[in-house]
Amino acid sequence: MPRLSSDVQAFEAHATDADLDDLRARLTAARLPEAETVRHAAPGPRRWEQGVPLADLVDVVNYWRTGYDWRSFEARLNRIGRFRTTIDDLGIHFLHRRSARADATPLLLTHGWPDSIARFIDAVDELADPKDADAPAFHVVIPSLPGFGYSDKPATTGWGTEKIAAAWVELMGRLGYNKFAAHGGDWGGNIATVLGGRFPAHVLGIHTTFAEGLPGLTTDGLTAVERTWTEETRDFWRHRAAYAKQQATRPQTIGYSLVDSPVGLLAWILDKFAEWSDTEDSPFETISQDRVLDNVTLYWLTRTGASAARIYYESHNSLDPGIRVDVPSAITMYPRDVEKCPRPWAQERYRQIVRWREPESGGHFPSLEVPEYFVKDLQEGLAAVLAAHR
Repeated sequence: MPRLSSDVQAFEAHATDADLDDLRARLTAARLPEAETVRHAAPGPRRWEQGVPLADLVDVVNYWRTGYDWRSFEARLNRIGRFRTTIDDLGIHFLHRRSARADATPLLLTHGWPDSIARFIDAVDELADPKDADAPAFHVVIPSLPGFGYSDKPATTGWGTEKIAAAWVELMGRLGYNKFAAHGGDWGGNIATVLGGRFPAHVLGIHTTFAEGLPGLTTDGLTAVERTWTEETRDFWRHRAAYAKQQATRPQTIGYSLVDSPVGLLAWILDKFAEWSDTEDSPFETISQDRVLDNVTLYWLTRTGASAARIYYESHNSLDPGIRVDVPSAITMYPRDVEKCPRPWAQERYRQIVRWREPESGGHFPSLEVPEYFVKDLQEGLAAVLAAHR
């Protein structure tokens, strides 16, 4: 357990019955649009080309209203260990699970959007107390990004990825972890990059599923597969990134819908789980409905649809072109992720890549899609990082 003090305090949250009853009432009274005009009998990506299909949404809404159990997830969070601390006048919520192993290494895990601390919930036990005695063990710290979950909502601008990374260093120091390893995906991968580049005195090394090359790099010399990666990434940002543009420019506008309508919030998030996961038709081929609803319900109960969207306003396209990461880095590029960086590009920024993996399956949410592979890859990647650091 962390050293409790005036700086770090234990925290538990229990949604009121009134809030859960209100959620169910809103789901019951929801006004839905007509079905999409492009419909296909056969399952596949084209069935989703106008967004979340009506029939799929109705099924999830019905389960959310009649079968889903928030209390189970809430109790699980409380069992892991939940805490709050205030950094730069902003309350930060985090999970903290200490390992029983004397040789455990502090590990910071940072989520992204549209996920949350739910992204890592199934990995905590094995990372802290692995069944394999030869696998590395970790003291696991999982903060909620500012504006997400039970962290406070910033009242002013300025909470971009650079400031968040600095806050994470302060957080880890308060827990007695002056040196630590860091992992992240999505915004968490961006923050891991900033941590490794800005705070090498504190960061032993990083593991990430996100790598961003430097501006203006040429495709000359890339393999055919690597060229395909660059084309797919370019296509994503040109044709499938309206959500990012909206949240980067008008987060307040979309925020009214996300905070007022649980169905609107569900559709906005479910669309990304469907498009960004390694599935043929539905995200529920690999990710359970319960885990998706854990994530969406967390956004709903904390009213963070707008405040979470603002990370795009603060940080979209803001990674410093000059930042270089010289600490040991392990990088994994999952095949169905939306942005994949070829290794020749990555190593221009990450200058001590000690492990590089390109698995055969998995998308943007590997800890939820391929959890066993994800944990093993994280363990082995961080083992390589720690060995290089020594």
